[in-house]
Amino acid sequence: MTKADASDAGTWILGDRSVNRIGLGAMRLTGSAAFDLGEPGDRDTSVKVLRRAVELGVNHIDTASFYFSRLRSANELINTALAPYPEDLVIVTKVGPGRDPSGEWYEATPGQLRGQVEENLRQLGRDHLDVVNLRRMSEDSVSEHFGALAELRDAGLIRHLGVSNVTAKHLAEAQAIAPVVCVQNRFSLDVRRNSELLRQCGEQGVAFVPFFAIAGEGRDEGAAADGRESAPVCEVAEAHGASPAQVRLAWTLHQGRHVLAIPGTGNPAHLEENVAAGTFRLTTEDMDLLGATDS
Repeated sequence: MTKADASDAGTWILGDRSVNRIGLGAMRLTGSAAFDLGEPGDRDTSVKVLRRAVELGVNHIDTASFYFSRLRSANELINTALAPYPEDLVIVTKVGPGRDPSGEWYEATPGQLRGQVEENLRQLGRDHLDVVNLRRMSEDSVSEHFGALAELRDAGLIRHLGVSNVTAKHLAEAQAIAPVVCVQNRFSLDVRRNSELLRQCGEQGVAFVPFFAIAGEGRDEGAAADGRESAPVCEVAEAHGASPAQVRLAWTLHQGRHVLAIPGTGNPAHLEENVAAGTFRLTTEDMDLLGATDS
């Protein structure tokens, strides 16, 4: 698996660009835990991970301006490592939540979304954003916020729009305003409550991009990292000479050709392992052992 390439997992059209189904989540580049909860990551190592990811065929990176720790900003690391950007690279950002310079969270009003978009543009050093996801923070309608982003798309600041942490109702609200190219919701082998939405996205040709695909319920780290991995995952991993994290990523990709994976890491070895998961093909017996989706 050491010679794997992200293209081994297949491709999908994200907006108007073909991307390899194994991508990279940028949150872990900033430190040992999300945001400012852990130790800041080593800058040179984070830059190395990003450059190595591109070498391995990763052309889909998920990030946000609110991905920063005490010393590191994911967007600025991406800019440092990869600008001038490869022509095939799709950078997906998120807006809706925000953090002020002290790290305190706030929920953006529709009128504040332009400022968040412009902050992502500034940090990334770009004049447009490939895809922007509106991340829902409450049960309220997304129409007003999504409408504001649609105006920014019409103005040329954004090429394509997506939604995150949504229900089918929210997706329909957004689609009534402008095309939605991706849905980013929590989904993993242990957390399958979005199975029906995943299925609907497949029927509509919308990319479904799970976050925390390696994590189990209640955790945002890979389950194998804390020694609490499930017996079925360990059994499948042992049978194939793979790691539990690779089994989880392979299971995620098995849910549909429209499903993209964005495992996050600031560790070069973990990056190689995650990309290699795209070569791993689960058998019918493996899927039976791991359990079918709830859909």
